[in-house]
Amino acid sequence: MAVPSPTPSKPEMRAAALAARKSYARSLAPELRADLESKLAQLVLPHLIGARIVAGYHPMKDEISPYAVLDLLGEGQTTALPWFADRDARMMFRKAPAVEAGPWGVLQPPGSAGAVAPDIVLVPLVLGDRAGNRIGHGKGHYDRALSHLREAGAVFTIGIGWENQLSDTPIPADPWDIPLDAIATPGEWVQCR
Repeated sequence: MAVPSPTPSKPEMRAAALAARKSYARSLAPELRADLESKLAQLVLPHLIGARIVAGYHPMKDEISPYAVLDLLGEGQTTALPWFADRDARMMFRKAPAVEAGPWGVLQPPGSAGAVAPDIVLVPLVLGDRAGNRIGHGKGHYDRALSHLREAGAVFTIGIGWENQLSDTPIPADPWDIPLDAIATPGEWVQCR
């Protein structure tokens, strides 16, 4: 009788997904990467109609860029990006563009940019499943920020990533995890909730 293999832990899933994301992203020629990001935008943009403030993020090297989406926002729509006062501060959203290095060296808006409460947030993935469970970098910044936003009203969350960041294997959720409403990759839109 075969012994079933244990379900990997979230740290194990994170490590494997980060390695896969890095390998995949670095294998892409710049033209193919731009084409995939454009395809992502075409899938996501119809879901942003009527949104007033759309938050994205300034991508790290291996993350899919949300700028193909954000650059096509319509008249009257505002782009917001994450902002941190310091490493221990709760993530907030401020009006784009990202022009200053934040506490981790990732570009963010200046502290003088207006703080905003987005009604849609594009959330970077390390890994996400079809139920909307997400693994990030493990610091809990998005879970805390999204929890705060949801206390103040409705916010729709869309996890975005490369195709290999969408898992058919369920991700175990902790009580503090905030599930995503949808996940989008260059080839698929998944309505989670």
